[in-house]
Amino acid sequence: MARSNNSFIKKQKADNKRKKRLEKLEKKQNKTKDPSAGSLDNMIVYVDEEGNFTSEPPEQKKNNE
Repeated sequence: MARSNNSFIKKQKADNKRKKRLEKLEKKQNKTKDPSAGSLDNMIVYVDEEGNFTSEPPEQKKNNE
């Protein structure tokens, strides 16, 4: 009789798990290498007079009163 292929399936699952773990680690390292991705300047959004979102700050109005 032939041997069961349970050991082969277990090896495949272990290899897939290891590959996923390494890919996740690489993604994590890439995120930490890029400091500009999470900077505060990139996250700021302004709202104009019409209620639309813009990345540019509104112009300052001068009051001459």
